[in-house]
Amino acid sequence: MEREKYEERCDEICVHDEVVNSVTEEMPEDEILYDLAELFKVFGDTTRIKILYVLFESDMCVCDIAELLNMGQSAISHQLRVLKQAQLVKFRREGKQVIYSLADDHVRTIINNGMEHIME
Repeated sequence: MEREKYEERCDEICVHDEVVNSVTEEMPEDEILYDLAELFKVFGDTTRIKILYVLFESDMCVCDIAELLNMGQSAISHQLRVLKQAQLVKFRREGKQVIYSLADDHVRTIINNGMEHIME
């Protein structure tokens, strides 16, 4: 048991300066990494994932999404607002209805990659 604690560490301290310097040059600024972490937090909610998956299949209005997910329209609207602020969904007006869709193909790619990863 004692050995297991240390298997994840090197047996001796040896910093590989060339690798560390190379990676340091490629690292984005902290602000960008913060924004990326915030984006992934948005994906951390099951309701938002369900909404994104629904919109992956078809553009829909709040009424249809609420019916499909068996939730109230106000709860769906709140989650759509979060998704819109994260630039993951967009909307358009069609008469009296507001139709939501995925913001772009990047969102489709994120969802596809996530599904592929968990299905492995």
